[in-house]
Amino acid sequence: MGTVEDVETIAVLGAGSMGHGIAEVASLAEYDVHLRDIEEEYVQRGYEQIDWSLGKLVEQELIDTERAEAALDRVRTFVDLEAAVCDADLVIEAVPEKLSVKKEVYELLEKQLPADAIVASNTSSLSITTLSEMTDRPAAFCGMHFFNPPVRMQLVEVIAGDHTSEATLDRVEQVAESFQKTPVRVKRDEPGFIVNRILVPLMNEACWLVSEEEATVSTVDSTTKFDMGLPMGAFELGDQVGNDITLHVLEYMQEELGEGYAPAPLLAETVAAGAVGQKAGSGFYEYGEADGVTIPPDGGDPTIEARLLATMANEVGELVDADVSTPADIDEAVTLGAGFPTGPASLADDHGLERLIAVLEGRQEETGHPRYQVSDGLREAATNGGFRPRPQADGAAEFDAVELSTPAASPGVGHIELAREARLNTISTALLSELEQAIDSLEADDAVRVVLITGKGDRAFSAGADVTSMAASADPLSAIELSREGQRIFGRLETTSMVTIAGIDGYALGGGMELAMCCDLRLASERSELGQPELTLGLLPGWGGTQRLRRIVGEGRAKEIILTADRYDAESMFEYGFINEVVPTERFQERLFEYAEELAAGPPVAQELTKRAMHAGRDDIDAGLEIEAQAFGHLIGTEDLMAGMTAFMGDEDPVFEGK
Repeated sequence: MGTVEDVETIAVLGAGSMGHGIAEVASLAEYDVHLRDIEEEYVQRGYEQIDWSLGKLVEQELIDTERAEAALDRVRTFVDLEAAVCDADLVIEAVPEKLSVKKEVYELLEKQLPADAIVASNTSSLSITTLSEMTDRPAAFCGMHFFNPPVRMQLVEVIAGDHTSEATLDRVEQVAESFQKTPVRVKRDEPGFIVNRILVPLMNEACWLVSEEEATVSTVDSTTKFDMGLPMGAFELGDQVGNDITLHVLEYMQEELGEGYAPAPLLAETVAAGAVGQKAGSGFYEYGEADGVTIPPDGGDPTIEARLLATMANEVGELVDADVSTPADIDEAVTLGAGFPTGPASLADDHGLERLIAVLEGRQEETGHPRYQVSDGLREAATNGGFRPRPQADGAAEFDAVELSTPAASPGVGHIELAREARLNTISTALLSELEQAIDSLEADDAVRVVLITGKGDRAFSAGADVTSMAASADPLSAIELSREGQRIFGRLETTSMVTIAGIDGYALGGGMELAMCCDLRLASERSELGQPELTLGLLPGWGGTQRLRRIVGEGRAKEIILTADRYDAESMFEYGFINEVVPTERFQERLFEYAEELAAGPPVAQELTKRAMHAGRDDIDAGLEIEAQAFGHLIGTEDLMAGMTAFMGDEDPVFEGK
């Protein structure tokens, strides 16, 4: 039974790492899946990988055994193409990235495929327009680019070719959403689409820096991983992706977009030597039994950081100017698809677009290389105050729906109070916007280490979304955008370097409870009531509740809370692991600020890196452990560590300065 209208059977062509991963995701979404490859050996290997992966999901308690068995039962394997596709509603092609191979597959496919079926290619770089013209259905052809591994990665780029119909794009986006993925529309068929268009030039510029002896591999990777906060060093990422793949994509970009994308000599030489990365045992790093990637946490260079940020900003400008995507969608795609803590448009804005333009112009004057030609989109964004300009809040008078303060009696604490007391502090679109402005303001204040969020009055932290005002102008598309905007703004409380605390006194319902979920810690008064009542309205939690709650209390408890739509007292939520401390109501305000002050006196660098490591390890424990280890190494050399040890040995309270 299909979960999207008119799509019941999905055929996946190619049973390799991407193909079998896509097939697994489709089967978990309750589609009938036909997995096909050219040899029985290949298709059986893919099927076994699906079986293994489903078993791992059961081990990790992400799904139960019954669901895993049902998903596997929905996958059928084929070598015969006609049998695989003759009743397919959607074909997802995941064969090798060679035009000749894809053309051969499409020619055979057209002879067997139903006339009304959609074809989507998982290509990561090839032109969707060119591929569509190899078929008899260019209007029913698009890109559907998953990221590896598909079962874990959230992003799907949905790419329009020159001939793709809007109906095709809408249908494929609906399928991606039914897979529990986030589709991001690529509005024009440009090389690299969104994520690779940002990442590949970034990796190439890293190679140019080393080729021109301006930096070492170690310096570049320390800068990207620890100064810029990216999940991997640029060269570390290149080795993981495969340097031969990076070179191939660059050569394609060079052919399509010009000499600004010419591969750096270092990259070409490395590939020519067979050092294509982890899969070969060597790349920019060696991967023998006793070897691995060791990146110094304190080896970065601000000049290198500016060069790499300028490269990404220029690519964002190119994508926006060509109407490939918007800055907001680019940020969402790169955070979801590449694991960036902040999207490239926002990173560039934070650094200052005028400064980055100056970097590019200086390099253009020195070298004359076309890769430093400033894009029109970047110049226009600088004129407009940024890719994603935000209103600046200079004081409390700027706010209506929240109140912002940094109490003198609580050094290091920034206090955001939801200030719609008459409406039980319900969350309106205006409050959402002001919440983000308040976070911006506190992040810009170096003295603030802890953010405390409370609700005005003694009745509610927040009784949820202001459903009445939101529903008045709601339609499906605007509701999706509202959900995404709330997810993004609430998510900043997770990703900010500051420690965030929700002080719950009274009701924390619906969107109010979802806001509390995003905070690192939650204190509640004894009189508080919490719950997710959305299902009583025929809705579901739309600001992250379906995902974050299960991470905090476990999937079983999360389903209970959401599906019953019941209210729970603070003590019950403490037992479930949602509340960190229940406080007598008469002592709540005193204890809340005392708690915040204690945390504000802690080591800010260690707190920031702890948050980063724990968030990275939620879905990928190996990544989390690696970041934890790297962070531990970084903290060993900080002045805060010495201050803490000295104070400990002297039986004194430490004073941390964030150094």
